[in-house]
Amino acid sequence: MTGQIATQRKIRIILLRVLCGISAALTCGLVLFLLVYVFVKGIPNISWKLLSTKPSYLSGEIGILPDILNTLYIIAAALAFVLPLGVGAAVYLTEYAKNKRIVALIEYAAETLSGIPSIIYGLVGMLFFCQFLNMQTSLLAGALTLVIMNLPTVMRTTQESLKTVPQSYREGAFGLGAGKWRVIRTVVLPGCIDGVITGCILSVGRILGESAALLFTAGFAHALNGFFDGLGSAGATLTVALYVYAKEQGEFGVAFAIAAILMILTLVINLLAMFAGRALKRRQNL
Repeated sequence: MTGQIATQRKIRIILLRVLCGISAALTCGLVLFLLVYVFVKGIPNISWKLLSTKPSYLSGEIGILPDILNTLYIIAAALAFVLPLGVGAAVYLTEYAKNKRIVALIEYAAETLSGIPSIIYGLVGMLFFCQFLNMQTSLLAGALTLVIMNLPTVMRTTQESLKTVPQSYREGAFGLGAGKWRVIRTVVLPGCIDGVITGCILSVGRILGESAALLFTAGFAHALNGFFDGLGSAGATLTVALYVYAKEQGEFGVAFAIAAILMILTLVINLLAMFAGRALKRRQNL
């Protein structure tokens, strides 16, 4: 009887391993298929002229330089707001807040916000930032809308990373006479840099892939502006431009080129964030 139970257990373990392997293979296969399909369709349509010029409605030429710059502008503006707010909120909830009911309520609200469809954020951003605050349709209004969308992600990832820092580190620093803020700044935050980097990567990925909210708040102009002028004016990001060229103009070659550029840009930004995190860790260990 015992041998039969052991045999059944081994069969279940083998089946579980096989199912997990099949799931992993399907996931990797879908990702590789998507990457290969987009790159095969998009890379042949990428040219220096496409990347370095702006659209000309008189000659009918297409250029996506304004869209690339607008994407970089909105990423920089959104991260400049969401990282301090998200990390600060996580530090307060983990290190300072005493009322556990309020902490649980805020965490529940953050999880609820992360599940709201982006189109609703776009409508709220349009009504509040564009109309009530009189920002009009601009990249800054779009960036602030994305800040609200990504704030729960940054806050929750940082908060979970803060909880992984051993309590003995804090107690040792307090025993050496360090104050609360000094302990957080020199002991706790360096130990949770992985969570901050993770939140940054997730935020960048969502910003790059967002289009519904930006259609209502940032607009879809293809004007070429500097950073500060661009934040105050309407502009299309790469995802919005992809939608416009594919849906409105039927330029599927340009749409696939933009999709390939988005994937490359996501990969580059993620690699830069990883290298920055490793550099910070090495600096802390010296």
